[in-house]
Amino acid sequence: MGEKHRATGRNNSRQQRNRSNNKNRRPKKYGGPSPEAIYTRNEAFIEEAKTRAEERFEVEPRKMGFPEDLEEAKSFSFEWVTNPVPLRDEEAASKIVIQRGEFGWLSEQRVDEIGDQIQDLKINLDQSLSLRSALLQQKTVYSHHRMRSKGKQLRRLYEEGVSVVDLSRKFDFPPMNIFRTILSEKGWSKARIKTHFKEPSKFKKREREEFEKAEAADRVSNVDQSETHEKADLFEEVLADWFEQKGVRLRRQPEMVAEQNQEHGRPIRTPDLLFLDHVEINGEPIAWIDAKHYYGADVEFQRKKMVKQMTRYIDEWGSGAVVYRHGFSENMYIPGCILLDAEQLDLTRLEANPQS
Repeated sequence: MGEKHRATGRNNSRQQRNRSNNKNRRPKKYGGPSPEAIYTRNEAFIEEAKTRAEERFEVEPRKMGFPEDLEEAKSFSFEWVTNPVPLRDEEAASKIVIQRGEFGWLSEQRVDEIGDQIQDLKINLDQSLSLRSALLQQKTVYSHHRMRSKGKQLRRLYEEGVSVVDLSRKFDFPPMNIFRTILSEKGWSKARIKTHFKEPSKFKKREREEFEKAEAADRVSNVDQSETHEKADLFEEVLADWFEQKGVRLRRQPEMVAEQNQEHGRPIRTPDLLFLDHVEINGEPIAWIDAKHYYGADVEFQRKKMVKQMTRYIDEWGSGAVVYRHGFSENMYIPGCILLDAEQLDLTRLEANPQS
């Protein structure tokens, strides 16, 4: 009995300490390390990346993507003024654009509410809505294991008649991921789930209705991402055209994808633009550019993905740049890259496109 009481006492003490620690724990600071701190940690890498960009045409064998008959490189220099979003304003907007259980496209009323709430911030509505997408992606990825751990409970409630969308609101997980989890708990293989998601007519009546409602309420994990890809492709074209009109020779991503598929069986390194001339932007050597049709948020999940992708390009060609359609946070920094916004570009084609 004594041992039991002592064990109970220890458990109670531990719970009290945990509650006390949770009360005293400061909220996690928004955003990542400062650009200055990242630069200091990566200074040697950054200088090496610049050197690699400046000397890339002199290397033998030729770098990936360079044609064999490449003529001598010309030199171009551009000034590109940017207008980053202050971190404090991004943080303030992050608390406005996310609500529990809200993963879908926003109603006009909700968009108007967000617009009203950010009026005094130096972040516009397009940037705020793109920030919301980044935060939802991170929330989806970081909550995945917790959702899977509740798989049996989700299946039980679903079989009791609770809809997938209601489960999403209750547990704060994306509807489509909840639906996948439920089907997996029912013994469906990944291949079977994928097949039915591509052809929803294969579902029985209830599952087909749940699928349609879940996809309509989920802009993060939904199946059809074609509209997003179309917008991104058009933005890449606008950016490539801008440089070509200035006389800069370059290769576009589709060319490099086709070439690497033929040579290696798959795309390996395919930035959106690979320069075949010496290009400087704001005094920095730029060997390649990647175009992102969203806001460059200081959100951990997005930042880690960006660093991983851009490092592959830096390893091959040296320093480059990222152009964000909707601007970027002042606290965003990628070693070996400069960050640019789209204010330099004529976006008439994008704005005229009804899907933009």
